[in-house]
Amino acid sequence: MTRAMGAAMRRIHVGNALSAFGLGFTVPYLYVYVAQVRGLGAMTAGLVLAVFAVAALIVLPFAGRAIVRRGPLPVLLTALVTAAVGSLGLGLAGNAPAVLTAAAALGAGQAVMQPALATMIVDSSTSETRSRAFATQFFLQNLGLGVGGLIGGHLVDTTRVSSFTLLFAIEAAMFLLLAVVMSTVRLPHAPRVGDVPQSARGGWKQMLGNRAMVQLCVLGFVLFFACYGQFESGLSAYGVEAAGISTSALGTALAANTAMIVVAQFAVLKFVERQKRSRVIAAVGLIWAVAWVVAGYAGLGHGSQAMATAAFVSTYALFGLGEAMLSPTVAPLVADLAPAGLAGQYNSAFALVKQLALAVGPAVGGPMGASLPAPYVVTFLLFSLGITYLALRLGRRLTAVQDQPWLVRNRVVARGGAAVEPVGAEA
Repeated sequence: MTRAMGAAMRRIHVGNALSAFGLGFTVPYLYVYVAQVRGLGAMTAGLVLAVFAVAALIVLPFAGRAIVRRGPLPVLLTALVTAAVGSLGLGLAGNAPAVLTAAAALGAGQAVMQPALATMIVDSSTSETRSRAFATQFFLQNLGLGVGGLIGGHLVDTTRVSSFTLLFAIEAAMFLLLAVVMSTVRLPHAPRVGDVPQSARGGWKQMLGNRAMVQLCVLGFVLFFACYGQFESGLSAYGVEAAGISTSALGTALAANTAMIVVAQFAVLKFVERQKRSRVIAAVGLIWAVAWVVAGYAGLGHGSQAMATAAFVSTYALFGLGEAMLSPTVAPLVADLAPAGLAGQYNSAFALVKQLALAVGPAVGGPMGASLPAPYVVTFLLFSLGITYLALRLGRRLTAVQDQPWLVRNRVVARGGAAVEPVGAEA
């Protein structure tokens, strides 16, 4: 990595931490703010959460092409200003139309930030340093969310609208501060759409012809559906209804998830960097299958309440271990599957898959977790085992370097003496 790339990466990581810190201030309290503090009711609060998902699904198909054509930095700055306007609008909105409009702006801005920042990380890293860069990003995001949520919880007062207005104003300030920091980033030259050979400019059609990327998107949907899509919906409903978990214990479980990521991230990275990416993802499926078995004991094992609570907290910790293994694996793989100049398109496509899973996951898991505890656990246990199957199947379609990027460093000749294939080659 060059000195310029290192300087750019440091600013990107600072920006990621600031963004997560701002989101941590407001995300846990959004429902309470809309439904109770503003007195707009549960229906409007539910619509706000739906608007976040819909806005993301609308803008992400266009974001990838914009990143490819204009570069990630202008797109990121636009997204940050949009998110800041949306956040401040939420803090000041007093009626349903204003709240929903502000939520749409915030949701769209947040959604576009993800692939733009991911593409900046790709442009500022090499295949040898990319896993560590994405692991650091994930670590800082979780640390920022945790610290932001902790501080925000001490600032809010459900009897005072002004306390929530302050919270959203701080979030907006974080986005604007991030825009200032990002505007100082000088990215190394990366290929843009004009530099890419004509054969690689097919956009969505070209990407859908990359069967390895299509398989990774299917795998990604299952990953986000079976884990992230259950955290604050199905799994929490299951814990409260089936396992009798208190709200304070639920908070402890979420904290255990974040703590596991923060503690384990770089220890796990040393192991993950030397393994095949497909096998790491397959191992995550097995770890999450164990997590669902432990969750089953918490709700269906008929043990003491203390044992049920300990098992439920352990479930979230096991999910955190899996997340720490995925962060240096999946995002770099998306980048390595993308032809030169099209990383933004591929990152946006994968972000779109994530948003779809996060929209469908709570809708399916929430009702099941609350009313059908045994089928809920069995269903998501099977989904976790499905992750293992899909990951091993994906591994057969990846090139040697896509699955084992450390081969580039060692110049190891893999697969029967054949020359190592270039990163981004079609599978």
